[in-house]
Amino acid sequence: MPELPEVEVVRRGLERGVAGRTIAGVTVTHPRAVRRHLAGADDFTARLAGRTVAAVRRRGKYLWLPLDSGEALTGHLGMSGQLLVVPADSPAQKHLHVRLRFTDADRPGARELRFVDQRTFGGLLVVPDGDPVPPLLAHIARDPLDPAFDDDAFVAGLRRRRTGVKRALLDQTLVSGLGNIYADETLWRARLHGERPTDLLTRPAARRLLGHARDVLTEAIAAGGTSFDALYVSADGVSGLFERSLDAYGREGRPCRRCGTPVRREAFMNRSSASCPRCQPRPRPARR
Repeated sequence: MPELPEVEVVRRGLERGVAGRTIAGVTVTHPRAVRRHLAGADDFTARLAGRTVAAVRRRGKYLWLPLDSGEALTGHLGMSGQLLVVPADSPAQKHLHVRLRFTDADRPGARELRFVDQRTFGGLLVVPDGDPVPPLLAHIARDPLDPAFDDDAFVAGLRRRRTGVKRALLDQTLVSGLGNIYADETLWRARLHGERPTDLLTRPAARRLLGHARDVLTEAIAAGGTSFDALYVSADGVSGLFERSLDAYGREGRPCRRCGTPVRREAFMNRSSASCPRCQPRPRPARR
């Protein structure tokens, strides 16, 4: 599933391609793509027609496009969703579900916004009060790259929890944007096992962990995100290259880049965790 770096790369592409443009019309070809818009596909298209996209914003893994009506087009990519800015006259993609045409569609080289989703787990909807944050997304914490992120509050919240550090990193009410891939990468850099108790972390250790998270996310964005297959691409249809820089995730059995010990894979919350047995030793049961 796309995580913060992938969604941020998409956001930047959308900002270049659709911000400031006026929507001429919308076509929904698969109702599941707008199933979260409870008023239905006709209402969805009516609310967007004639509206101008004011900006493109992100909170964690969610995107929203504030409109000049005060509402916002909100989207989640799910497992395989793609928001593509493509030439208006290009052939329809196999799993094209929604297309937004703009008022300059007749201009040579004009482009349109398309939502493509092979597995149909993602979706779009129009919500009220799109600025600064739609109420639908207000419960999601800021991410480490957000200028308003509160480092002190994160450290205090992390150390108050009585859970494993990886579970805490995946808690979107504490910090957003870190999914399984980037949590594993952050913990590898911090030399922490995912089961390390959060309430036993020192404040300096918690701050170092946050710093590693920022570094991982920043580097992943610079590389265009992580693409394991063709399901994730940028708004321009380009795959990310951060897979080449992964130190833990997806490297089961391969030597740790730091010490050479084979990377291990462990079951974790119906998923898996990747870590180095030597650099990230499993914590001993703590006496409480």
